[in-house]
Amino acid sequence: MVDIRPVAYVIGRILIVLAILMLAPAIIDWRAGLVNAYDFLASAALTGVVGVSLSLSTGNALGRALDTRQAYLLTAGIWFIVPFFGALPFYLGAPGLSLNNAYFEAVSGITTTGASVIVGLDSLPAGMNLWRGMLNWLGGLGIAFIAMIFLPLMRVGGMQFFRTEGFDTFGKALPRATDIARQLVLVYTGLTIACIATYLAIGMETLDAVVHGFATIATGGFSPTDISFNKYIGAGEYFGALFMILGSLPYIRYVQLVNGAAQPLWQDSQVRAYLRWLAMAVGTVTIWRIWTTGGALEPTFREALFNMTSIMSSTGFFSGSFPTWGGFMLVVAFVAGVIGACSGSSAAGLSVFRVQLVIAMLRREVRRIGSPSSVDPIRYDGRAVEEDVLNALILFVSSYILILGVMTVAMTLLGVDSLSALFAVWTALGNIGYGFGPLVERTGTFIDFPAGAIAIMWLCMVLGRLGLLAILVLILPNFWRR
Repeated sequence: MVDIRPVAYVIGRILIVLAILMLAPAIIDWRAGLVNAYDFLASAALTGVVGVSLSLSTGNALGRALDTRQAYLLTAGIWFIVPFFGALPFYLGAPGLSLNNAYFEAVSGITTTGASVIVGLDSLPAGMNLWRGMLNWLGGLGIAFIAMIFLPLMRVGGMQFFRTEGFDTFGKALPRATDIARQLVLVYTGLTIACIATYLAIGMETLDAVVHGFATIATGGFSPTDISFNKYIGAGEYFGALFMILGSLPYIRYVQLVNGAAQPLWQDSQVRAYLRWLAMAVGTVTIWRIWTTGGALEPTFREALFNMTSIMSSTGFFSGSFPTWGGFMLVVAFVAGVIGACSGSSAAGLSVFRVQLVIAMLRREVRRIGSPSSVDPIRYDGRAVEEDVLNALILFVSSYILILGVMTVAMTLLGVDSLSALFAVWTALGNIGYGFGPLVERTGTFIDFPAGAIAIMWLCMVLGRLGLLAILVLILPNFWRR
């Protein structure tokens, strides 16, 4: 029997912090004389009461280390339970969403997806737009901890490879994990401050700069305006692309950089591959658009750079008319979104690391056709990759493709057209935020999707955010009998 008290205690403490943070947008709306401030206060009170109750009732579990099953439960609990309380302001206050849609919005924020069901962001109270940005930022920070600490321990989708050498944060090293977490918060906060300051310097309004800064570093994509970065064409696109890239690199490399080790970042084959593949995607889309439309080079390149970076980093901002380009661009965008950015960051998708290993495995199998008896181990960054890592990788990639197909079919059975369904599951599972298809074109949001499709999307967001297997393993009877 699994002792859930340590899990409940941690979730309770998180809810207390969440309740305290709700006071910031409440104060902003109160100072503006908006009744929405009292909805935030009500949400904070309810969240705080539940958090305190959980913490007090499970306080005797304080100090106990989590085993593997409890780690799985904690990761699932955080990304299913915390969004419910994060959704309360959307449900109780403006914009007054249904509970299903409010939960969708909160899950989208905390998983750093960036998809929305809110139409009229420009008319929302400032506190509500700030809350959306805060959910993005908190989710990105939480994912950094999960990516660096929990996923390698849980051996999810080949992530156990990161338990070795510079990525090792476990075993006897709980103090070391604590030190890394502390440094990670400082790095994450520093990047956010730099991003916000840059946005202010190029002329963004204060609220826009803060919310965009939160969402950019978290690769979250929530914007306080319906037109996203079209409000800041030019410098906003270039600097937005720069900080999206910085937010989608492995966080552990920043920790190493802060500690005086710059070499791991420059020599990381995952980082090099990510930048190379992103450059190829941007170049391909730029050339295709110039060839088909005859547009000028600089604005075409700028739009391609910003939007392809947004998709591959799983951020979700947009600029220009990118969502309507269609055709060949959709193919490039789909592939880039499935690949995603770097493992160990707040970005999602398959991740560059896993795709690199899949390519290496395919090459090995081709070589074995000519030399079936040869011993040909897979190596990554000079280290041999063990077979259990490759097996977990194969299971993860297969599961990703299977869920993408099954959930798309499920949406079509609910009445969603095939194009909208495919890209809705794609954007949710990859935490990308973009929408394509007839159901998205009218508003640029997912408000026109039926309730069942909305539920499929928020489920896919959590599955994609936590690496599929971290959630699917919870339904296995053997997991609970160990």
